[in-house]
Amino acid sequence: MDLDLRAGLASNYKSPSQVARVVSEHWAAQNLYCPACDSNRLNQSPTNTRAVDLLCPRCNQVFQLKSSLRWNQNKIVDAAYTSMISAIRSDKVPSLVVMQYTNFWKVWNVLLVPHFFFTESAIQQRRPLGLSARRAGWVGCNILLSEIPPDGKLHLVTDGMITEVDQIRKQYSQIRSFSKLSPDVRGWTLDVLRAVRKINKAEFTLSEVYSFEVELAKAHPGNRNVRPKIRQQLQKLRELQFLEFVRPGCYRLLGTK
Repeated sequence: MDLDLRAGLASNYKSPSQVARVVSEHWAAQNLYCPACDSNRLNQSPTNTRAVDLLCPRCNQVFQLKSSLRWNQNKIVDAAYTSMISAIRSDKVPSLVVMQYTNFWKVWNVLLVPHFFFTESAIQQRRPLGLSARRAGWVGCNILLSEIPPDGKLHLVTDGMITEVDQIRKQYSQIRSFSKLSPDVRGWTLDVLRAVRKINKAEFTLSEVYSFEVELAKAHPGNRNVRPKIRQQLQKLRELQFLEFVRPGCYRLLGTK
């Protein structure tokens, strides 16, 4: 992987955002790979393809690229709120690649979030545009990266250091089972996984997970039986081999001591 960006490719553009888009998409097509299969390249999507910038020529996985000079690990600005929610519910969200580059056109951070790790609770509705705006009343959204479990955030490049391809593909393989869940089930399972990760203990109790009851109820207002749902999702995480049952009311995350 070459971390140098070719800024000269966008010499015909004056807008900084256009320059960044052209340069970063070219870099991605030349250097990124598919984590879901053994393809070592991604193709740029046809011009004006909505919400998709890259696609895998082998397994047809699609990716959206967001590049910026600034690096916000908590959230990233996205498009229309209703479109994003609809895409999550219909399981049509592209995987997200977030790239940060330096003032000297060097790739510094690259984060990949697989498409099946997006939940409605990770999407924040923004205020409608004011009456003076060209698209008055339009409502955008933010993707809250902080609300995505760490399992679903694959760091391809961290502070200029490249992670080995085999390691990224191994991490992807470990979470691929979530893609088999339907979007409505997956949202609950991932939100409970996020709660478990926040406990930050190898062994944890059911009572500790119950401490997130209010937060989970707010994320899923249509469900009034939150505690039974939590227990159900802990069982689902057992089936997905993310945790194991230790004794009544006690669980252990797999891969930990």
